[in-house]
Amino acid sequence: MSIVAANTNTAGAKAHGDEQEYVTVTVGGQLFGLPIDRVHDVYIASALTDVPLAPREIVGLLNLRGRVVTAMCLRRRLGLPDVEKGREMAVGLEHLGEPYGLLVDQVGEVMKMSSETLEPNPVHMDPRWGRLSRGVHRLNDQLLVVLDVDAVLDLGSEARAA
Repeated sequence: MSIVAANTNTAGAKAHGDEQEYVTVTVGGQLFGLPIDRVHDVYIASALTDVPLAPREIVGLLNLRGRVVTAMCLRRRLGLPDVEKGREMAVGLEHLGEPYGLLVDQVGEVMKMSSETLEPNPVHMDPRWGRLSRGVHRLNDQLLVVLDVDAVLDLGSEARAA
């Protein structure tokens, strides 16, 4: 399955009037949205090669159509416990010109949301999540947490702080 995005805007999501499109993913039972203009493709991550001394969130490297891709675990990035390995779904993203595969529990559908329904992060949100989120959309039975792709993929500032 491959998702191709066209336009890029400063808000980080493909906008149609006042609508934004997100590729939805689930991690630990929580629904997250990735701005569709940042998603290059969706694939099954297989044959990961370990990276010695890499941060815990980096689970390895993989070869995707001749490109070396850094595989990052969103569960670990969010501070959630690991689960038993199964079929690992990955969302292909780029950060500073480098390809990443963001490992998630499930990939859902593309959702169009009105930009008017985007709310700030709840005050009780875990600070680790808050640093990685641009806000939330209320759905009928859950929240859609909109991820800031650059913040998720940027491990540099945290490594310097440690």
